[in-house]
Amino acid sequence: MNSKNLSDLKLTKEIIDTKKVFGIDTSFEVKGFKETSEWVPNIDPSYVFDKSTTEAILAGFMFNKRVMVQGMHGTGKSTHLEQIAARLNWPMVRINLDSHISRIDLLGKDIITLKDDKQITTFQEGLLPWAIQNPVALVFDEYDAGRPDVMFVIQRILEVDGKLTMLDQNKVIHPNPAFRLFATTNTVGLGDMTGLYHGTQQINQGQLDRWHILTTLNYLESDQEEKIISGKTAFKTKEEKMLIKQMIQVASLTRKGFANGDISTVMSPRTVLSWAQNYSIFNDITHSFALSFLNKCDDGEKPIVEEYFQRCFGSKENRQ
Repeated sequence: MNSKNLSDLKLTKEIIDTKKVFGIDTSFEVKGFKETSEWVPNIDPSYVFDKSTTEAILAGFMFNKRVMVQGMHGTGKSTHLEQIAARLNWPMVRINLDSHISRIDLLGKDIITLKDDKQITTFQEGLLPWAIQNPVALVFDEYDAGRPDVMFVIQRILEVDGKLTMLDQNKVIHPNPAFRLFATTNTVGLGDMTGLYHGTQQINQGQLDRWHILTTLNYLESDQEEKIISGKTAFKTKEEKMLIKQMIQVASLTRKGFANGDISTVMSPRTVLSWAQNYSIFNDITHSFALSFLNKCDDGEKPIVEEYFQRCFGSKENRQ
């Protein structure tokens, strides 16, 4: 990891106008970095911020609070974090805690290298020690799916001082003053009683208590989602805007069905956008729906999804 550019970053003294940048007012001052870097996410100018979630995340950045963002699949938890970091010019690194991420991946491992034509064993730091020592916002995605050995490693940096003890190296790493820690999760760490999120598990209560702020991000309101889809497509006529409204109605039904356990696949705003873009290519609402979402569904659930579609668009005969 090349941290040369990151180590030179300094927080600006200028206060950011949160009303102008995020569309919300905050009770505290918000600052970011004056200069950008390759680790800063790209800005999506059409992104719509949720007030409660944005305020919670900004508090995490400004007051060094550990923030957990909970919400169902497709609500844009990680994207919300990225877009805030992008506007603060705050470097960000995301780690997905799937079953393949191990303790060694986070902390580092011994590797064999050549020096003076001799093989020597050296320790190569993992992403966690590197991130802690830099002005980086570290995001653990799918936090409630992390392996037990990984969760105990993370617990070390959830303390107030955030120091990381490298037992194998007899070394204590002190965090950079601008290091921040976030997590996204489908559940609230109490396990999944619905069966919707396979692989998730209960989080140790002692660890859960170390997260200072927990915010919930729900799906966008329909009018907000319509605004976003319209802004990212060439749909401008009255008929095209009505199509977007109907697409979002289908998506809303899938989300309700997903929450009720009727279907196991849900339409995110990103899927709706893909549907709209595919419609522009194929000029067939049914075919583009199948290519964008229906073909992803379980065969046993397709009749339910097709019913959602028909409720919003009517039968094929009615559409002709």
